[in-house]
Amino acid sequence: MEPYIIAEVGCNHKGDLEIAKEMITVAAVFCKVNSVKFQKRSPKELLNQFEYNTPHPNPQNSYGKTYGEHREFLEFTVDQHRELMEHCKLFKVDYSSSVWEMTSAKQIVSLNPAYIKIPSASNLDFEMLNYICDNYGGRIDISLGMTTHKEEESIVKFFETRSRVKDLILYHCVSGYPVPMEDLCLLDLVRIREHYGSRVGGIGFSGHHNGISADIAALTLGAQYFERHFTMSHLWKGTDHAASLEPDGLRRVTRDLRNVVHALTFRQQEILSIEKEQRHKLKRKVA
Repeated sequence: MEPYIIAEVGCNHKGDLEIAKEMITVAAVFCKVNSVKFQKRSPKELLNQFEYNTPHPNPQNSYGKTYGEHREFLEFTVDQHRELMEHCKLFKVDYSSSVWEMTSAKQIVSLNPAYIKIPSASNLDFEMLNYICDNYGGRIDISLGMTTHKEEESIVKFFETRSRVKDLILYHCVSGYPVPMEDLCLLDLVRIREHYGSRVGGIGFSGHHNGISADIAALTLGAQYFERHFTMSHLWKGTDHAASLEPDGLRRVTRDLRNVVHALTFRQQEILSIEKEQRHKLKRKVA
């Protein structure tokens, strides 16, 4: 299949709806991705009082006096997410959002997006997963960062018991920002494909690394869905920009994935048509 490529804006929009719309436009028109994805969180539901009121660990990247205020500043309302979905439709790319807890799941389900993403941090929230299975009929993408093999199996079995496993896309992911090459563990894609490829709807790669070479390797190892964090500038304020691709990087990874997938074939003939003239001209001895 053709690779399905996701530009994860996440919260790299700096809490500005117009910047978010501009990022959709650039990702769709210049980078030519299939989808643009955001995040939806309810900070007061996710964080305890201490976490909410503690200062951001990297104050230079904070948009508030506390970590909770920082997270609130970066959140869009459901109506704003609806605007983003309409903007995606205008540029013929799929809209989606990660959901981190039940309130956000209910809000995003109400929009009926092209697919819903479950981040690594929330992939064992079976109450939330159960709600999504009951109330949403589309594709469900789940990242496997910070997840044991036993937990992976419990996730897949859950979707099997709900008769939704063919709607499930599993993403190999290492939860670091950014992740050095030696920690990408790309061969885990082979393990995930061998264990779950015949059970689930597809295999993906969610990368938080620098550069684009690893994405090509992931393609050759069986990944079909590719998610990369996207920013307009590595210099922007925020913690995710360093592990994100700028527009030209995302454009190149999209171009290269689509080119390489066409190269991953066997010869259909022993002597290809493109070779026949050269064989006649150059090959001095033939059997």
